[in-house]
Amino acid sequence: MHFIHRPYMKGETVAAVATPPGEGGVAIVRISGDQAVTVAEKVFKGPVRSFKSHTLHFGKIVDSAGEIVDEVLIVVMKAPNSYTGEETVEIHCHGGSLITRRVLQVVLEAGARAALPGEFTFKAFMNGKIDLAQAEAVQTLIAAKNDLALNAAEHQLQGALSKKIESFQKELVDVAAILEAWVDFPEEGLEFGSLEEILEILSNIQTKMIALSQTFEDGKMLHEGLTLCLSGAPNVGKSSLMNALLGKERAIVTEIAGTTRDLLEAEMKIGGLHFKLLDTAGIRQAEEVVEQEGIRRSLQALESADLVMLVLDAARGINAQDEAILAKAPSHKTVIVWNKIDLPTSHVKPKDAIEISAKEGIGLPQLKEAIQAVIWKKGAPSKEEVVITNVRHHQALENAIQFIAHLIEGLKSGTSPEFLSSDMRAALKELGTIIGQDISEEILSAIFSKFCVGK
Repeated sequence: MHFIHRPYMKGETVAAVATPPGEGGVAIVRISGDQAVTVAEKVFKGPVRSFKSHTLHFGKIVDSAGEIVDEVLIVVMKAPNSYTGEETVEIHCHGGSLITRRVLQVVLEAGARAALPGEFTFKAFMNGKIDLAQAEAVQTLIAAKNDLALNAAEHQLQGALSKKIESFQKELVDVAAILEAWVDFPEEGLEFGSLEEILEILSNIQTKMIALSQTFEDGKMLHEGLTLCLSGAPNVGKSSLMNALLGKERAIVTEIAGTTRDLLEAEMKIGGLHFKLLDTAGIRQAEEVVEQEGIRRSLQALESADLVMLVLDAARGINAQDEAILAKAPSHKTVIVWNKIDLPTSHVKPKDAIEISAKEGIGLPQLKEAIQAVIWKKGAPSKEEVVITNVRHHQALENAIQFIAHLIEGLKSGTSPEFLSSDMRAALKELGTIIGQDISEEILSAIFSKFCVGK
């Protein structure tokens, strides 16, 4: 396997642009390592080494020939009080791809190595500034698509998840000590705790771990967003509803049945969550080949979407086509929309259907509330709640829960304590991988390779 990150070389000096590419007022070139100040002294006209830590200073960046490259602000952050825990210098230059690359090139020529993806955060992890769960939260924070995801990432970055994992570890270590005492002093008659007490402790730990693991479904929605599929027969108003929800004319709307023949996609937010909205071809019996393919894709989207809005025509009422689509729609993830209520009708709406007029914008707030009710069956997570958003964390937690289950079963069946210690060690190891204890180089490489350069 190719490793993104080489074996950690303590103090090696690296540099990269720490701001996004493109045009902007200011860009930042970050230097970190034992020689960060020395490198900065070579490119900045001023007494860098004498600068007080965490103070800004104005000056000029020059190349090896003494030519002025840019006028900048420079800040020195002395170890260990920096993001990486090492000597760090940041150069705040004018924004713009060309000038930023030129400043970085001068820094590299002065002795720094170009940083690898995520290398500054990798250094912070290796220097004990943050644990692995917090390091991964940095990337989650950058990629957050909504306020709820941002809150969850900030909570994890502050160490909330790590504290939970450490509390599980502490409780398990306490139980492991009792098991070891049973093994080492079987005839001493010492009171280390009864079997019933140990089982109760393990059961309580397992319950808390399961509760944390179950937050992953909510966490996945926060992190990745949801797919919301508009489904229904032709001419029920799916495209009009898409346009109404987006607040712009994204889909073509006509009186001709079968206008939408392929999946239309758009991004939107409802209640702080990110959605990919899909407008699908009207589902009916069709003879034309292109429309048939569009309907096939509609049925596929209906099945795979996280949420379905099944649109019915209130003015026309429910016909055989609608009945067939209703039969196909998964009830646990479907919101029934009774559209065109602005038109005269004598038809009775289906139970729990949300009455709207996409054309007139009537009932859209109620529809959004219904969507959130389907998503958050137990209520949206609070800002303070610890939520698992990372697949790796979830899998490690599930593995640890299984090892605890084996341990409990072994105790109940009378298995000798020395044979249960492997399950206990395995559970502790799985929990440790979440926060970066006894982590393999392969895992570190996989994690930090997903980071952008400069972070």
